[in-house]
Amino acid sequence: MALDPRPSCKEADGEVMMALIETLFPICRSITGNGLRQTLRVLQDHIPLRVCEVPSGTKVFDWTIPNEWNIRDAHIARLDGTRIVDFAANNLHVVQYSRPVDATMSLAELRPHLHTLPDRPDWIPYRTSYYAENWGFCLSHNEMSRLSDDEYHIRIDSQLAPGHLSFGELLIPGRTSDTVLVSCHVCHPSLANDNLSGIAVATMLARHIGKLQPHHTYRFLFVPGTIGSLAWLALNEHEIGRITHGLVLSCLGDGGSLTYKQSRRGNAEIDRIVAHVLRHVGEPYQVRSFVPYGYDERQYCSPGFNLPVGCLMRTPNGEYSEYHSSADNLSLLRPQSLAQSLSVLQQIVSVIEEDAVYRNRNPKGEPQLGRYGLYALMGGARASDLDQLTLLWVLNLADGAHSLLDIAERAALPFWKVRMAADALVATGLLEPELVGA
Repeated sequence: MALDPRPSCKEADGEVMMALIETLFPICRSITGNGLRQTLRVLQDHIPLRVCEVPSGTKVFDWTIPNEWNIRDAHIARLDGTRIVDFAANNLHVVQYSRPVDATMSLAELRPHLHTLPDRPDWIPYRTSYYAENWGFCLSHNEMSRLSDDEYHIRIDSQLAPGHLSFGELLIPGRTSDTVLVSCHVCHPSLANDNLSGIAVATMLARHIGKLQPHHTYRFLFVPGTIGSLAWLALNEHEIGRITHGLVLSCLGDGGSLTYKQSRRGNAEIDRIVAHVLRHVGEPYQVRSFVPYGYDERQYCSPGFNLPVGCLMRTPNGEYSEYHSSADNLSLLRPQSLAQSLSVLQQIVSVIEEDAVYRNRNPKGEPQLGRYGLYALMGGARASDLDQLTLLWVLNLADGAHSLLDIAERAALPFWKVRMAADALVATGLLEPELVGA
């Protein structure tokens, strides 16, 4: 496979992802329903996604696929018909999975069903009630403070009925069945960073890998949070043993530094690879230990599976003020952040694909590099890519026991430089691949 080992961050990629996010932003997504299907259909315009449907009532471990929820309209209105809160203006205005309501009630009766953010009085909160029958409205605290009529007309034109849970899956076959799992959640409505950034980056990463001939098999999952990953795991237990690396993607478009949450194992190969790539990005980053809270990594890393799956983010969930509110909108995203997130993931894929073990064919003393034309390669514009010390590190540690990642970590060098040095040494006959099982 032909991978350019040198990292690059393409500004145009950020603009493409922003355009996709702008298309998806208005859709009212939930863990089931037509908004979720519409989202997956949009993604099918970009990647060959297969949409799977799991019937309501299906048992998935300790959970059950709920009834399907769809909503057409909702409002709080004065008795003269003037809408005070209108779902058509912002789909965060309705608590997700609200049952149908059509009633006139007093303000005192209505208040327990209203949700606001008193400390952020201009923002609308995001609230759900997936597994308990309820109803409610979300609005800004300032809007609620202005409610003064004795009675209001309340209408939620929704439907809860047996249907299906939908999720998207893309399998990119490799030369082996060793599988890299990439997962993101697709269940939030108009939330740009916590939902759509991960979807857009995963889509672009899938397009990138689809142009390669990878060694590993790649499985991309676009699933509603928690219940979607549980459904996939329950339906695909026979595939679990093939997963050698995994990443959950979310919150990848804000201006914060990159953050990696390790797998439950803490020492999985993916944990090591991501930490190595981040170490050489040249910007601040964080690596955090696993905790059983967050996104779908907690399902993949549950003790019955204990898969090597970490989570890549920028500012983590709950740690930026706009999280789960109307302020998590398009203005929060930065095309450059999206592009850099994609670039880092492409570098992670490069390490997964290109790491290998080599053996020095001339191990007694240092070879005379000039005899092999390697000093010429180090001249001019390529001096920063291929240098003598990197070549010597590779020659010294290429003993059939150290991988290229081992060498990169020992030498405190970025993987791509070690990879380029190995390629140059193979081309001169000084290095050869260590055959697995030989």
